[in-house]
Amino acid sequence: MHSGAFSPGARSGNAARVYDETATVRGDALALETERRRYSHAELRDRSARVAGALHEHGLAPDDRLCLFLSNRPELVLTALAALKAGLPFSPANPQFTARELVFQLADSDARALVTEPSLLPKVAEALDRLDTDPLVILVDDSTDETATDGDAATTDEAADATDDIGFDFEFDFDTVAFSSLDADSTMVHREDDDVAMQPYTSGTTGKPKGVLLTHRNLRAQSFMAFERSALRADEERFLSILPLAHIAGFVNRTWQPLIRGAAVYLRDPSEWDPETAMATIERERITKFGAVTAMYVDIVNHERFGEYDLSSLEEVMEGGDRLPTSVQERFETTAGVELFEAYGLTETGGGTHVGFGSTFGPRLGTIGQPLRATDCKLVDEEGREVPPGETGQLLVRGPHVMKGYHERPAETAEAFTDDGYFRTGDVARRDADNYYELVDRMSDVIVTAGYTVYPREIENALYEHPDVVDAAVVGVPDERRTETVKAYVVRRQGSAVDADRIRAFCLERVAPYKHPRTVEFVEELPRTHNSKVRRVELREGT
Repeated sequence: MHSGAFSPGARSGNAARVYDETATVRGDALALETERRRYSHAELRDRSARVAGALHEHGLAPDDRLCLFLSNRPELVLTALAALKAGLPFSPANPQFTARELVFQLADSDARALVTEPSLLPKVAEALDRLDTDPLVILVDDSTDETATDGDAATTDEAADATDDIGFDFEFDFDTVAFSSLDADSTMVHREDDDVAMQPYTSGTTGKPKGVLLTHRNLRAQSFMAFERSALRADEERFLSILPLAHIAGFVNRTWQPLIRGAAVYLRDPSEWDPETAMATIERERITKFGAVTAMYVDIVNHERFGEYDLSSLEEVMEGGDRLPTSVQERFETTAGVELFEAYGLTETGGGTHVGFGSTFGPRLGTIGQPLRATDCKLVDEEGREVPPGETGQLLVRGPHVMKGYHERPAETAEAFTDDGYFRTGDVARRDADNYYELVDRMSDVIVTAGYTVYPREIENALYEHPDVVDAAVVGVPDERRTETVKAYVVRRQGSAVDADRIRAFCLERVAPYKHPRTVEFVEELPRTHNSKVRRVELREGT
């Protein structure tokens, strides 16, 4: 372990104690930076304690759910820390949600309170009109936000009207909120290991989103797992966090874990994603660690100025949340001069379970690396029998970071776990003799055509090798003779005239005839979830 590293000692109880220990050691160091302000670790610790006190004083009690409907901004991080300290399970909701989606999460999570911001008030007002319950509404003060008045006039007027309609329970400026009857020590509520700390929601790619019950033990386990694979140099580590904080990877892996390490997090809003801005930020701030989804890496490698920016400060670059085509990985590594690792994890596992960097024999292209410490894994066939190396099977995982269950869904919780406590991921994988795992596909996405099994990811990797293919997704479509056939949805490079015949011929050079897409449809863009995963259900329904 390198000097400057900090290894937290709180291994039971409230997960927020882990961060407070870090802040004691790293107090004056930069913790959180946005383009409008900076926070030290001591400021995050102390202000989150004050917010926890304010939440208590306004009637919220331990185990009350707190829905965070906020963009990627410091107040979300502060409120999440405050909620942990106050014993309030927090449930982040994606700011891109429609009012209908927000209503679902508020109702399903049993939210006692909602924290939001002025720009989202029109959606909040509409949601509250449809909601049967009456949660407390807490408005984040935007007085320190220099961009708050930069939106168009119509949007500003809508927000003002919504403000008049809602009638807030309370509003405060997170920089100045103070106690009255409570002091700082009384805001850290005792929590048992199995108490719920966080209730994120699954992305809903295969059905309705489900509330995932992550405990204080789960969050602590993810905190310590962050120390396992990489050298720790807290005084030199700078993370660019651009994934949605409403997503498990954005909050836990790209924000919570770096803060626990005592590192600096440069927080950006994914709704303002721009590959050139990201590359410029990496160069200017000398970012050392960066994590993104496949779509973002596709944008970077296809940008005309990729290669002009100095990305040499990068030490760890990861992809997670979707498949990473090897062609994109190789192009990024060749030009940027840094290895791009795949990582794997689920909302139900509280973040990562596998990662390429730090594996025993170094990185292996096309794999998600080896399991993290304390993660038990096995691959099983349809009968639940473990399969040997080289064969495909459903990936099962077990460990202290795996969820307690689904909120108020006992049947689905029982179905998700085996009798010996393994969580069924629903993902098909294979492993080699060295325990490196390769993610093959989602079980629900596997195509069976004329008795042959086809994994869409393999075909998509082939499509990505075509120079005129910017994005692609493969699904199975009904076929009277073969049961299913393979269909590809393709986004062409701007100005390209490549046609379906040439795409099919290109694939036939790379995959067996039964695997090639018999139908190719060109689209402007692929339907994606708020977490950038392809909505294959929509593609199948559209056939």
